[in-house]
Amino acid sequence: MEAKAHLKYVRISPRKVKIVLDLIRGKDTGVAMAILENTPKAASEQLIKLLKSAVANAEHNFGMDASNLFVSECFVCPGPTLKRFMPRAQGRAYHILKRTSHVTLTVKEKEA
Repeated sequence: MEAKAHLKYVRISPRKVKIVLDLIRGKDTGVAMAILENTPKAASEQLIKLLKSAVANAEHNFGMDASNLFVSECFVCPGPTLKRFMPRAQGRAYHILKRTSHVTLTVKEKEA
């Protein structure tokens, strides 16, 4: 049995989120939480909330034991991109892409 949590339209580039997700993939939820709390990246704060949500979903919806969970799967997909322009020298316009992310995190119980 597995429990999922989704985080959509977060205003962080998927490339930056992927770096942090690679640190916690396959780890116990307690270890993953400790890693996220001590990682000085902007995505860490959002991923802490997402991990707590996935654990709460596992406990409430499926009756799983929180101490026996691990991060089985986590990935990020690009969301819609906000397109902006910034004025530059000699009357030019510079294109700015403000990227968003959709993050999915899945937790499972360890096999005995």
